Amino acid sequence: MKIDSNGNLILGTTVILITTLFLIAIFVFAASNYIANENIDSNENDNFKYIVDDYENNLEILGRESLYDAGEKVYNTFKLFDSKDQITKNLEKKLKAKNEEFEEKYDIKISPEVLSVENTNSPWKILFKVKLNIEKDNNRYFRIVEKNVSVEGLKDPLPVAKLSVASGVFKQGDKLNYKNALTRYMVLRHLDSPMSYLFATTPMYIKKCPYDPYIHHGDPGVLKDCLKKGYFHESADGSCYLCRLEGKGTCPHYGFEVFIQTHTPLTNDSISCSDHVVFNDHYPGQKINKHDIDSLILDSSHRKKYGLGDEDG
Repeated sequence: MKIDSNGNLILGTTVILITTLFLIAIFVFAASNYIANENIDSNENDNFKYIVDDYENNLEILGRESLYDAGEKVYNTFKLFDSKDQITKNLEKKLKAKNEEFEEKYDIKISPEVLSVENTNSPWKILFKVKLNIEKDNNRYFRIVEKNVSVEGLKDPLPVAKLSVASGVFKQGDKLNYKNALTRYMVLRHLDSPMSYLFATTPMYIKKCPYDPYIHHGDPGVLKDCLKKGYFHESADGSCYLCRLEGKGTCPHYGFEVFIQTHTPLTNDSISCSDHVVFNDHYPGQKINKHDIDSLILDSSHRKKYGLGDEDG
């Protein structure tokens, strides 16, 4: 059969068209599979990222619980000699339980390591460093995570760590009442006017004072409100939370102080009532207002720091 030139042209065009359509079909099929696989990988990655984020978010909560548990040990007459070690053990125990929960829920392998528990530039925050190694299928996550955990709202461990529950210190609302524990403490150390601190009180829960700069405590009504609310104040001389757990009245870290408030008609001089002075430095102070039985006993440097003159604001 003889095909003319026009027939050759039609046949060639038809072959090219069929070949082109065939290649397009192959491309569309391959592209569809690629997009589908990409979507699967994307979903897997999103799911993995969600699990990692969820686990990391738990670290701050577990760190806070670890601090709380260390404080409760102190309040239950347990003596801490290394607060960082105790908090690390608390967190490791909680992480182990959390790992098991995540492995059962998500079929994922998590291997955390608590690297450190440290102070920060703020006395209200403790820094936790945890090394994470997380694996699921073909996904892997490795990172050192840092979390700043607040100590605000936790019980102040210093009074009990220093004197112990057996000394007679007891809870009175949201305060601690020293009963005669501070008086005995001062008598044993031959400090002036120990009876001035009979039934003295101090805030139980750590609350950051909002009246900053502190010189505003000299403004009308501020000191009264500060004492009523039980606020704590930043102090280079006061001890940090980690050292307070160990019963240290002062330490080399940047910490905080709180007033130990006396309730006595005695007007004779005694130890200045900032807690680091009572528990460590032992230098004298005088009543701000000798006619007020609830007046603070402060030295001149603390009066200057808080803007206080001869009488309460």
